[in-house]
Amino acid sequence: MSTNVIILLILAYFGVLVLISYLTGKTSGNAAFFKANKQSPWYVVAFGMIGASLSGVTFISVPGWIEASQFSYMQVVLGYIVGYLVIGTVLLPLYYRLNLTSIYSYLETRFGNYAYKTGASFFLISRIIGASFRLYLVANVLQIILFDDLGVSFWQTVTITVLLIWLYTFKSGIKTIVWTDTLQTLFMLIAVGVAIYYVSDSLDIQGGNILSYVLDSDLSKVFFFEDFKSANYFWKQFISGAFIAIVMTGLDQDMMQKNLTCRTLKDAQKNMFWFTIVLTIVNFVFLSLGLLLTVYAQQNGIDAHKDDLFPILAKNHLGITVFVFFLLGLIAAAYSSADSALTSLTTSFSIDILDIEKKYSEEKQVTIRKRIHIAISFVLILVIIGFKYIIQDESVIQKLFVFAGYTYGPLLGLYAFGLFTTWNVKDKIVPIVAVLSPILSYIISVNSLKWLGFEFGFFILILNGFLTFLGLVLIRRQ
Repeated sequence: MSTNVIILLILAYFGVLVLISYLTGKTSGNAAFFKANKQSPWYVVAFGMIGASLSGVTFISVPGWIEASQFSYMQVVLGYIVGYLVIGTVLLPLYYRLNLTSIYSYLETRFGNYAYKTGASFFLISRIIGASFRLYLVANVLQIILFDDLGVSFWQTVTITVLLIWLYTFKSGIKTIVWTDTLQTLFMLIAVGVAIYYVSDSLDIQGGNILSYVLDSDLSKVFFFEDFKSANYFWKQFISGAFIAIVMTGLDQDMMQKNLTCRTLKDAQKNMFWFTIVLTIVNFVFLSLGLLLTVYAQQNGIDAHKDDLFPILAKNHLGITVFVFFLLGLIAAAYSSADSALTSLTTSFSIDILDIEKKYSEEKQVTIRKRIHIAISFVLILVIIGFKYIIQDESVIQKLFVFAGYTYGPLLGLYAFGLFTTWNVKDKIVPIVAVLSPILSYIISVNSLKWLGFEFGFFILILNGFLTFLGLVLIRRQ
């Protein structure tokens, strides 16, 4: 495919997103930007959340995991189901009862201002790094398949990528994103379906036999009970999956902000129920695609592994149709996650850190929010460029989950303590506990194999949350 065609394809895609932004952005106040005026249909939110949950990281990294990890990731996905059940039955009722714009406002009500600012700060760090991970992956692929040929440097690619997001989110924020994410999820799922069709055809697998082919393969082993010390051990990954879902969805302003745009709690719970079912199926489909791609590469002697597997095969070996849909699916998967991240970061910084709702008039709030939106866009650009020199060969999704264990752990501990105890704490000491917990978790994790003969893997999240909880017990008020 020529460079000009790729550029036209990308421009047409973003033209559609900008059109949606125009149609949904006739009101630009903070009520629309932060809460979409609480008018979002639950089924639209549920479908759009699939793309936001999966992101470009899943689109690239999950298929590339099969060679080394088989279907072990499904153990984490099964744990997600338990986590989403907790979100629907415990957290969503809490958020709706308190009528929250930022979910971290709960921490102020429960503990005090220091705990509130601490929770919001950990979210900001987590989401900036997480969104940057996702956008880095996409920018890197776009650099390889397009911008290198045009003589455009990586920092320019990143800047263009982030500014395009800003362009269609700056006016109505989450109100626009609820609808653009729906379109982007659709593109992503079509891209995966097209890729599976063409790869299975190349492997002479008939359409009706794809599932049996996948299940019969040695690469589709899901359950690992053999070695409890291994990072792939079932109970480690299953329990970690449950807690990852709770913290990365239920305690994440980005994901919960979409749920809070539903008209009622019942609508939000219906959204979570159907989202859970569809997301589980979609993750299995991604793993199946990864298996087919891995077999195709092995049979044809193609040197493509991990995060390079899908891009290399799509660009060079599977034909123009797969490449077109791969490109559209990649952009859709990445932007459906990144656009809501930019909006939620703007929301959290505006409300949680600057307290604009308490300090300023509505007109002044809108002005400040727009400036923050621009500032965070530039922060994302700088962090993504920094990743270019940090990330080398490990799958990005693995780095993302490990990092999440350190940054979301304090949030897990704070909310668990708030929901399951009636104790108060010495509010001013909460930031110290929240900072020390990840540090201690890292020290334990690095030495766990030597000290305990045990690898924590994603389980680090639970250790971190437990240490935070324990620290809060120690600083409780008598």
